[in-house]
Amino acid sequence: MENKVFVDGLLDFIKSSPTPFHAVQSMVDLLEQAGFKRLTEKEAWGAKCRQEGGCYFVIRNDSSIIAFQLNQSLLEHGMRMVGAHTDSPCLKIKPNPEIINKNYLQLGVEVYGGALLNPWFDRDLSLAGRVSFLNDNNQIDHQLINLEKAIAVIPSLAIHLDRDANSSRSINKQTDLPPVLMSLPAHDVNFHAMLLSIVNDQISAANNSDIVKAKQILDYELSFYDVQEPAVIGLDDDFIASARLDNLLSCYTGLMALIANDGTQNVLLVCNDHEEVGSVSAAGAQGNFLKSVLSRLCGSDEALSRTMASSLMISVDNAHAVHPNFADKHEPNHGPIINKGVVIKVNANQRYASNSETSALFRHYCGQANIPVQSFVVRSDMGCGSTIGPITANELGVRCVDVGVPTLAMHSIRELAGRLDAFYLYSVLLHYFK
Repeated sequence: MENKVFVDGLLDFIKSSPTPFHAVQSMVDLLEQAGFKRLTEKEAWGAKCRQEGGCYFVIRNDSSIIAFQLNQSLLEHGMRMVGAHTDSPCLKIKPNPEIINKNYLQLGVEVYGGALLNPWFDRDLSLAGRVSFLNDNNQIDHQLINLEKAIAVIPSLAIHLDRDANSSRSINKQTDLPPVLMSLPAHDVNFHAMLLSIVNDQISAANNSDIVKAKQILDYELSFYDVQEPAVIGLDDDFIASARLDNLLSCYTGLMALIANDGTQNVLLVCNDHEEVGSVSAAGAQGNFLKSVLSRLCGSDEALSRTMASSLMISVDNAHAVHPNFADKHEPNHGPIINKGVVIKVNANQRYASNSETSALFRHYCGQANIPVQSFVVRSDMGCGSTIGPITANELGVRCVDVGVPTLAMHSIRELAGRLDAFYLYSVLLHYFK
């Protein structure tokens, strides 16, 4: 695959994936096109997959996915695994969200994850997520929605009314963030009623006769997102600018490497939800999703332990690129540069799972694939984030290395990564899978 083809596909993937639910659906579409077969957790399939091999995927909560290909003995050859996460910091709508204030309709929001909040102001926002409803047959059903067009904005307070805005403005998550949707109409406004109409419009647009229309909204998980499309930018097209690069870039890269692998190894991709809030959920890395799938494939606890002893997990999550205006925020000898290669992330206190053995393996893969590689260590006087790497290593007892592409403005509504780095990551993961 050429760099341009890969990057164009990445931009399309991010655009179609405003929420973890949509990201998983986008991945399902690509996997099915590549011939992967869908499994469900309610069925018995472990022994069949183990005996027959082949390409499969399974999802949980519509927001986490595991895809794998089996071709050899798990006990003898182990599993080559890549892990990422589908969620990103955002603003989620509260259950009873209507706010009527000075003739405006606003919606109450809750901050999900460690969002960088200032960039959310004055952006054109749309709405997407999963809605659960009672249909005309009195059955509970679910529908993904994506309004796509801009429907809301969080206006900044003019500097004339806050002369210290450029030096000391702070953000109150409760009072400053509710987006404005419309001037208040003459009739009463009920968000659930509006949502019911939206759901039925999207059901009709899907042209699926098997979907029964909704008659009552029961619940939802909806998030605002910026409608500005992902783009390649820079004087020499050096950069990828987009929302949710952390961590949809890693999801797409791992997926493309999995689909393109030559079928000689046992390979697996897991993309978990809820990493940005600690991974403590049934769909998160601290849940049993990955261990459950691997246990089925291995057949017994002893076989799982033996398989993990021969396996490796590459945990892929974006790394902090050194910022030219804030270079002192990085440890002097460990400031990753955009478009200078994939980053191995190291932390002595096990916030990352990399160790000398697994880092050496990844460096070796990069050398074989002729891919540049960098290192990141946080300053000793600053706190360090974490990933699904240490969690997965703890849950499975598997060797693990944490890597990622250098990124600026991480957790902003629009992040920046390198066009070359994204393809570097794809190239080394493809080599690893092969």
